[in-house]
Amino acid sequence: MTGTMTHFTQERAPCGRLVDGDRSQDDDLEGLRFDDLHYACGCRKIRHEFHDGSVRIRTIRHDGKILLDEHSGDHEA
Repeated sequence: MTGTMTHFTQERAPCGRLVDGDRSQDDDLEGLRFDDLHYACGCRKIRHEFHDGSVRIRTIRHDGKILLDEHSGDHEA
């Protein structure tokens, strides 16, 4: 896996605050990709792409409330 970590400043977090944070990106060059944002307030945005082409997206506010939780591979009956 190849990965990078970058710092960002004054971006809008899921809670609406303008804060600094860090972005972590990993890629195995075969379809597996992770893109995670961690905001200084504690909010997080997570996007994971898997080898099968499915995508998982989660947005979590700093108080733990899940604002978005989607997985393109979910099939509910």
